Amino acid sequence: MDTEGQGTDRTQRILEIVEQEGVLRPRDLDAHGIPRIYLSRLCERGLLQRTGRGLYVLPNADVSEHHTLAEACKRVPHGVICLLSALRFHGLTTQSPHEVWLAIGSKAWRPQVDYPPLRFVRFSARTLEAGVEEHSIEGVLIRVYNPAKTVADCFKYRNKIGVDVALEALRDCRRQRICTNDELWHYAKLCRVANVMRPYMEATA
Repeated sequence: MDTEGQGTDRTQRILEIVEQEGVLRPRDLDAHGIPRIYLSRLCERGLLQRTGRGLYVLPNADVSEHHTLAEACKRVPHGVICLLSALRFHGLTTQSPHEVWLAIGSKAWRPQVDYPPLRFVRFSARTLEAGVEEHSIEGVLIRVYNPAKTVADCFKYRNKIGVDVALEALRDCRRQRICTNDELWHYAKLCRVANVMRPYMEATA
């Protein structure tokens, strides 16, 4: 049984960890030798808030509109935010996907996650790590494709998301000037959709 002092020390340590990590998972406590039962105790005391199964944040955490992206990347660290979710992150679509779209390797294990809702898309080895940016959301490191790579991906997976969404992304990308034509062509070639994108790029030039 914990002594009062030990319990206080562990409580303080958990709060320090979640403040540093942004989103805490029960297994994050294992390396510190802290029993997971403390999480439910801290929730009962109002010191932690459970946002999903196995996900905890501070009650006063500044939750951004991209909070689910942080939760998704905490669940699947090897995944990369892609397609509709990447478009939303970069402000290149008016759509608000109810799932977080994550790219994983063609032979990678498909994680079983009940929350947040995830949509996995398998990418080849040559395209999985290309054009990845790293950002921090609520203290959580997320990996997301840059705008030009995301546009190329949208044309590659146009059967999944629709040509209209890909074209909207291309138009917004060029209008907002958040990437160059050279970058768009580079990723169009990498994703092998240069011939598909060419007429749309010429039409929106």
